[in-house]
Amino acid sequence: MAAPALAGECGALASLKIEAVNLHSAAEVPASGDLPAYCRVLGTVRPAISFEVRLPLQNWNGKYYGTGCGGFCGTLNSDAPGFTNAMNYGLRRGYAASTMDGGHWGTGSVDGRWAVGDLVARMDWGQRAVTETARVSKVLVRAFYDRPQAKSYFAGCSTGGRMAAMEALKYPKDFDGIISGAPALDYTGLVATTFAWVTKANTGADGKPILTTPRVRLVADAVAAACGSEGNKGLVADPRQCGFKPSSLRCTGETSDTCLSEAEAGVLEKWYAGPTDAAGRALYPGGIPLGSEAHWPRWLTGLGNAPAILPLFSADFLRYMAFWPSPGPAYRVVDFDFAADPARMAPQAQIYNAATYHPATATVRPAADLAAFRDAGGKLLIYHGWGDPLVTPFMSVAFYEALAKGAGGPEALARTARLFMVPGMDHCGIGTEGPGISDTGIDPLTALERWVEAGEAPRELVATKRDAAGAVQWSRPVCAYPQVPRADGAGLTCAAP
Repeated sequence: MAAPALAGECGALASLKIEAVNLHSAAEVPASGDLPAYCRVLGTVRPAISFEVRLPLQNWNGKYYGTGCGGFCGTLNSDAPGFTNAMNYGLRRGYAASTMDGGHWGTGSVDGRWAVGDLVARMDWGQRAVTETARVSKVLVRAFYDRPQAKSYFAGCSTGGRMAAMEALKYPKDFDGIISGAPALDYTGLVATTFAWVTKANTGADGKPILTTPRVRLVADAVAAACGSEGNKGLVADPRQCGFKPSSLRCTGETSDTCLSEAEAGVLEKWYAGPTDAAGRALYPGGIPLGSEAHWPRWLTGLGNAPAILPLFSADFLRYMAFWPSPGPAYRVVDFDFAADPARMAPQAQIYNAATYHPATATVRPAADLAAFRDAGGKLLIYHGWGDPLVTPFMSVAFYEALAKGAGGPEALARTARLFMVPGMDHCGIGTEGPGISDTGIDPLTALERWVEAGEAPRELVATKRDAAGAVQWSRPVCAYPQVPRADGAGLTCAAP
């Protein structure tokens, strides 16, 4: 690398020489709204990882904040709102912040065509984009401020959550603290096998959906009545403790607005149970969680004029990303072979998966253990919504328990990693239609900072539900797994289950 730029000289950063990097521009951006003035650096890690780094011109907090991307990525979503995969969340707090596009260009997060015939692009999206962006960002930080960052953090949700877990497992020295939200850990097991199961279960002989959005409210109300809390307006605290049976909604006579047809109830049975093979053996941990129904229109059944998103992910993943060679656009999700195709995806699982579920042994195997991350002093905070119908939450619990087994038990793991299961929360807090919180309804970054910088391991996060005007509707603790909230006087406290 060439000599660093003069401290604070933004434009000079574009002339830096960094291995395998093309720097395109470096320019000052004035303060606007709630964002401070910053130096904006755009570049590419060869061959095709586009990145952006934002360096505060004043009041830098001395730290670096990297962020992930969602779905199949493919765009440099520098101004993503809120907390999920949003680098401005860190910039507002004084961080030097970065984001990247996953190593390729695409028309949106469900566009998988970039992966056809390109193993390098697959590896960049699967494992390389974040670590390379972190490498470059740290060079730019040191050059601009004339000193390195004191601490480095990463936050990602969904695919970004998978990226976060992959960093802890395979690149343990990149970050001091990592937030892994709703991680799509086992992409082949989830987006291929499980999504194909969900899609096929709801496809009738005529090719049309069996369970449609107008019927979802009936299901949501029935689950809330069976298992939801009154104080939190139907919030299902833990779907594993909910005994609702779809058969309770099956019509005994003519189908009406107050009951479900045999076919509709059958869809629910398959969705809640999750994918199985011909022998009834689970192919992935759990199914669609009870209590997630308010979010089904967006992900599973269609929202207004927009099609359901889950089948779109499944279609492009199977056509272009899951197999080598790719079968291409003629492949249909209903063509997925639950007996043969999971094994065919094993080579890509090694590239994409931070953890993989193995049906033969009913075990989850992380891509590596956390020993190196632990030895480097790293801290991993995982969170997942119990109301997530897209990246279903049961895999995160199984992953955490597998990490605990490898670490020598839950108490040993808790010194390095903690899991927080958030009741009612949609995928990454995107949907707020139901009783769950939005992505900014919890603050894992402050908790992680205290853990890394002051040694205060988080016992709980506080989840806060707000209405459209910002008024607080309710607030409750989200306990570090496996603890759960228990009544303690007028409030709740975390205790053993």
